[in-house]
Amino acid sequence: MNKKRIVCYGDSNTWGYDAETNDRFEDDIRWTQVLQQLLGNEYMIIEEGVSGRTTVFDDPLNEGLNGKWHLHTTLMSHCPIDGLVIMLGTNDCKERFSASPQNIADGIDRLIQKAKSMPVWKSDIKILIVAPIIILDEVYASPVAGEMGKDCVRKSQQLPELMRICAKRHRCYFFNANEVVTANPIDFMHFDKESHTHFAKALAPIILKNM
Repeated sequence: MNKKRIVCYGDSNTWGYDAETNDRFEDDIRWTQVLQQLLGNEYMIIEEGVSGRTTVFDDPLNEGLNGKWHLHTTLMSHCPIDGLVIMLGTNDCKERFSASPQNIADGIDRLIQKAKSMPVWKSDIKILIVAPIIILDEVYASPVAGEMGKDCVRKSQQLPELMRICAKRHRCYFFNANEVVTANPIDFMHFDKESHTHFAKALAPIILKNM
């Protein structure tokens, strides 16, 4: 049986970062693996999350995190694919990128264009854009304050609406993760443990219906 292949392209919240341990959540906790269980054997959920990944920005401090440059290889390695889930934008809010919220949404726009142009689709192009978790004000007193820098909260707050507009323009599916997820009480920007299950349960019917 050829399973429906869904690529989940994201950052540390797709990789499964656990702020309590500074490591990765176990397989049965991560939303990608929970989603696999919910969808069943007809689907193959492909985890493609990298901590620190941006939409289109080169990180001057860390190598290989530009989502635009790695999207081609990622999709080609897993093709033919039935669907693509993109959840990026949190790392773009870092002060060192000097990106406005619209710049970040434009990065998502560029990823959509790139994905749509590639010969990787089994049939119709089906892309789900997920607005990432909103960073909480408490981040500025957290261990990641220096990494994120100033103004990251305001930027993240504007991303859901801008990404919704972007998804609509490209006729992509859209979901706002903030409807179901909660940030952990350590760094205030990564999913807490329970949110992985909540998020998977929210995505499952979208994928079953549309992909």
